[in-house]
Amino acid sequence: MNTTGRSRRAAALRTVAITTGEPAGIGPDLCTELLDTAPQGCRIVLIGDRSLFGRARPRSARKLKLPDFDATSLPRAGVELLHVPLAEPARPGILATANARYVLETLDVAVGGCAAGAFQAIVTAPVQKSIINEAGVPFTGHTEYLARRTGVRLPVMLLVGGGLRVALATTHLPLRKVSAAITPSRLEAVLRIVAGDLQSMFGLRRPRILVLGLNPHAGEGGHLGREEIEVIEPTLAALRGDGLDLVGPVPADTAFVPQRLKGIDAVVAMFHDQGLPVLKHASFGHAVNVTLGLPIVRTSVDHGTALDLAGTRKADPGSLQAAFALALELSQRARHQASHW
Repeated sequence: MNTTGRSRRAAALRTVAITTGEPAGIGPDLCTELLDTAPQGCRIVLIGDRSLFGRARPRSARKLKLPDFDATSLPRAGVELLHVPLAEPARPGILATANARYVLETLDVAVGGCAAGAFQAIVTAPVQKSIINEAGVPFTGHTEYLARRTGVRLPVMLLVGGGLRVALATTHLPLRKVSAAITPSRLEAVLRIVAGDLQSMFGLRRPRILVLGLNPHAGEGGHLGREEIEVIEPTLAALRGDGLDLVGPVPADTAFVPQRLKGIDAVVAMFHDQGLPVLKHASFGHAVNVTLGLPIVRTSVDHGTALDLAGTRKADPGSLQAAFALALELSQRARHQASHW
C-alpha cells in the first residue's frame, strides 16, 4: 500500500468549513442545497446543530448522510458535520435570543479549526445581527467579529460579483461618523490590505485600484467638502510613491461607467452604501463577500437571513454556491498560514 501517496493527496485536499448562520433563517437550507452541487475532490465540514440539516428536503429526497467530523483522521473528500448544539430547538422564521450565542459559537469553532490547520477556509451563512444584540452581545457583523477573533485590527470588506470587486474603507458605520473615520492612516492601511490581498489571494501581479471620493463630485475642488484635498489625494500620492497603482479620487456617480472601469481590478468606496448598491444591482444573489486582511480565508453570501423563506425550499442558493467556489479557489492560492497568528 502506497501510504506516502495517500498522505500527499490528503495534505493537498482543501477542507472548507461552512457555518450555517442563524438557525431560524435560510442558512441551514442553503447548506443542504449546496451539498448537491459542491464539486468533488474537496472536504466540506458543516458546523451547526445536526437537527437543522435536511429540513428543507422533501421526504422523497435521498437521505442526507453526514458523518461526524474527526479532526484526527486522514482528510478525505466528502461532507462531514461538526455538531454544535442549539440552546433550544429552532423553528424556521422564528428568532430566539437563546440561540444567539450558539451562532457565535459556530464561528468560534470555525476560527479555531483554521488556527489548528484543520480548515483552509471558512464560508459563512447569514446571521441576524439584531437578535445577537438583543441577547446582550454587541455585534456589528461577521467582518468585525472575525477580525477580533483572529487579532486583526482592521479587516476590509470586499464584494465580488458581476465582473466587479468593490472594497470598503469603512463598513458598518453610521453615515454621520464616516467622514471622521476616513483618516490618512486608515485609508493607507485599507489600500495596502486591498493591494496585498489582491496579489496573494487573487493572483494579480500589480492590481490597479480605483479610489472613490467621499463627497459629491469628489468634493468639487473643495466647494463640496475638503476630505479629498486634505486626506484622500495626499494618501494616494504617498502610496503611489511606494509602487501602488491607484487611480483617483474619482466621483462616485461616474466611477462605475464601463469606460472608467477599463483595466481596473478593484474599486475602493469610502462607505458601505456608496459602492455596494452598484455591485448588488449587477449581481445580487450571486455575489460573494470576502474579508480581506485576515490570516484566514473567509467568504460569505451577499444577502440576509430571509426569515420568510426559511424551510420553504424557495431560497436561491446561488450566492452560497459562489461563496464556496471562491473560498475553495482562494484557499488554493492564499499565502496566509495559521502559524502567522
